[in-house]
Amino acid sequence: MPTPAEPAAEQVVLLDPHHQPIGTAPKANVHTTDTPLHLAFSCWVVNDDGQVLLTRRALSKKTWPGVWTNSFCGHPGPGEDFQDAITRRAAQELGMEITNLQEVLPDFAYRAVDASGVVENEFCPVWVAQAASQPRPQASEIAEFTWVDPADLLVASRGLARVFSPWLVEEIAEPPLQDALAVGSSEA
Repeated sequence: MPTPAEPAAEQVVLLDPHHQPIGTAPKANVHTTDTPLHLAFSCWVVNDDGQVLLTRRALSKKTWPGVWTNSFCGHPGPGEDFQDAITRRAAQELGMEITNLQEVLPDFAYRAVDASGVVENEFCPVWVAQAASQPRPQASEIAEFTWVDPADLLVASRGLARVFSPWLVEEIAEPPLQDALAVGSSEA
């Protein structure tokens, strides 16, 4: 049992090829050159002006350091509801409150290899949320952030894909996410 000074290691849920849980592993050990399929989520946060929060991953991150990505991602713990996990991670990583969570890509999954050879291999439902406060991100997670027009981001992701995380590029190409972010709704 961990002591109060020694918190339990964050666990990720390992999955079989049909996305059924088959066990857990410490998050710190799971992302390698042979990462097993595991459960995650991706969340896009929009503000009252219809802009989406774009974050740049901290340079100290194990995977895709310094890369621009969607608002935030994370891993539900064993038995943790997605909405609870997303709300928890928004507070931990972004220091912000979110509301109106909506699942928009329930079957999204991806596998990608970064420049160091570390693999992401996730079944990663995609969600959209409304900002209920301004971000105050943790420096260990996020180097910087900006609010952008979703249509501009879609164009940039097509022309400069290597600047962004591979999951951002794949997610924003999906029409259900474009609809949820109202991509192009402000165009004449």
